[in-house]
Amino acid sequence: MGMNIAQKILSAHLLEGEMKAGNQIAVKIDQTLTQDATGTMAYLQFEAMGIDHIQNELAVSYVDHNTVQVGFENSDDHRYLQSVAQKFGVVFSRPGNGICHQVHLERFGIPGKTLLGSDSHTPTGGGIGMFAMGAGGIDVAVAMGGGAFYMTSPKVVNIVLKGALRPWISAKDVILTVLKHFSTKGNVGTVFEYSGPGVNTLDVPDRATITNMGAECGVTTSLFPSDEKTRAFMVAQERGDDWIELKADTDAEYDDSITIDLSTVEALSAAPHSPGNIESIADLSGKRVDQVLIGSCTNSSYRDLRTVAEILDGKKVASHVSLGVAPGSREVLTMLAKEGYLAKLITAGARILESACGFCIGNHMSPKTDAVSLRTSNRNFEGRSGTKSAQVYLVSPEVAAIAAITGEFTDPLTYTEMEYPAVTMPKRFDIDDSMFIFPEVDASDIEIARGPNIGAPPVNEGLTTSLKGVATIKVGEKITTDHIMPAGARLKYRSNVPKYSTFVFEPVDPDFHIRAAANRDAGIHNIIVAGDSYGQGSSREHAALCPMYLGVKVVIATSIERIHMANLFNFGIVPFMFADTADYGKIEQGDELEIADLPTAIREASTHDGIVMLKNLTKNIDIPLSADFSERQIGLLLAGGLLNYTSSQQGEF
Repeated sequence: MGMNIAQKILSAHLLEGEMKAGNQIAVKIDQTLTQDATGTMAYLQFEAMGIDHIQNELAVSYVDHNTVQVGFENSDDHRYLQSVAQKFGVVFSRPGNGICHQVHLERFGIPGKTLLGSDSHTPTGGGIGMFAMGAGGIDVAVAMGGGAFYMTSPKVVNIVLKGALRPWISAKDVILTVLKHFSTKGNVGTVFEYSGPGVNTLDVPDRATITNMGAECGVTTSLFPSDEKTRAFMVAQERGDDWIELKADTDAEYDDSITIDLSTVEALSAAPHSPGNIESIADLSGKRVDQVLIGSCTNSSYRDLRTVAEILDGKKVASHVSLGVAPGSREVLTMLAKEGYLAKLITAGARILESACGFCIGNHMSPKTDAVSLRTSNRNFEGRSGTKSAQVYLVSPEVAAIAAITGEFTDPLTYTEMEYPAVTMPKRFDIDDSMFIFPEVDASDIEIARGPNIGAPPVNEGLTTSLKGVATIKVGEKITTDHIMPAGARLKYRSNVPKYSTFVFEPVDPDFHIRAAANRDAGIHNIIVAGDSYGQGSSREHAALCPMYLGVKVVIATSIERIHMANLFNFGIVPFMFADTADYGKIEQGDELEIADLPTAIREASTHDGIVMLKNLTKNIDIPLSADFSERQIGLLLAGGLLNYTSSQQGEF
């Protein structure tokens, strides 16, 4: 039996386990990437492991998230990141060089390699045939140290593409079509693999847009074959020698398959407040727009932004619309400038934003109260923009550009002011790697710079007692890591856990941290109760680390998303799921809860029926919880998290 692309890459990197869907496996990681919002803690954790140099093929540290330097905190973190990169052999991408996913695709991505990044949109690398995954920073730190990455062997869904996109319809509409079919939940432990004749009609920027937003479906990663389109991209990046052909065998088998006819794809939008809330642009036509933001790691390639410039050429942005454009990389920005397209954007009335994540994470360009904001980014969770009342819609660059002119949603298929500017990818990109700082051979004299906001990573204690606690908070469905650990103005405290922890659940319950800290100090365990898809969104490990610091011992949810589930294990928080989802209604905030001898309970569950019984003392009822944990996961919990676990294994990952 032949293999699909996912199986080929994973089998070549398999270190432990059997590649059978649902099994735990361990894989070798070739490349890692971090960004400054998650990287500071990742490198603090790497230091705590006592390793003097990276052990994987390539590690790159990008500064692209918190580049706004108001106060000393961000500048200090960036100085720390640069010095620690030099010390341990990591390539450092300076602020202004661009967004990690766009830049890594351009300069470092290699088909057939594994890539682990401390950012949930790392699957962008699947656009050139990398098995690229997001993870918590501590998992990336372990991979940099040469350790395996533990994951669930995925089921692979084949998405067969046929036909070709019509003018004005683009890759963003394809991934929104995929989201419409699969939704944002129920896809944990899955890989999307694209095939079919329609693949050849999509270039690498198209494919990267699709794999980037596959993360919103909750999949482990998404993959395209490495073919002549991939080779053309890599040759244009002067990296043709890194190209290999990679495709599924003709007799490859898949766990499921769907077919999308590209010629029938329509212009779509993800409406507030979820990437899975799909509506057609035709149905939204005429709705007034207040803000348009183009860029982020999703749609900020040279071709995307040149297309926008062509649409705006000779026109003006509507008087009531604020337009911002953020190129994905310095390479893209300089090419647009040299070729005159940047001038077209500026002349039309666009504000040129830094090549950084900025507006996507609510770090600037927050819309006005009750604004309708069209964005080409990948997430529109409530309040993520920095304005809770804003209505954020995710759209293609084409739809965004037209809306900036007309001041309202406009179906691009009815836009008659011009013919579609069919921009193709250039045969050569303008390469300039001067904003990378490559590590020196001898780093013995390099001193790591630390500011007053940078502290050692807190360490949990091992799981040794009965659970005696309280449901300190009960939340509903689709609680994202932005809800748990807000970014935006709070992100500058990412390396100061005691301070950052005062904002846990701030958008949901600003007093949570007060109750949790009081319980912790009184010896009462904190328990979080949640609905479906708890922890979706960013890979932000602080959404587990800061609750751990506040004394959270257990999360009980109807379902938990993949990366956050791993982060909970990594910080010694027990992630239970309701055996019967209806039992979610049997716990209220403030209820006293107990599991006698918790360590024994989870050990016995792993060898018997996978069930642990929770006693709701307030209501005097028993609630069965699913605890189907692997031996390694139990080891993490008993040790109090991955840092303790690696110490107990004497450095063996």
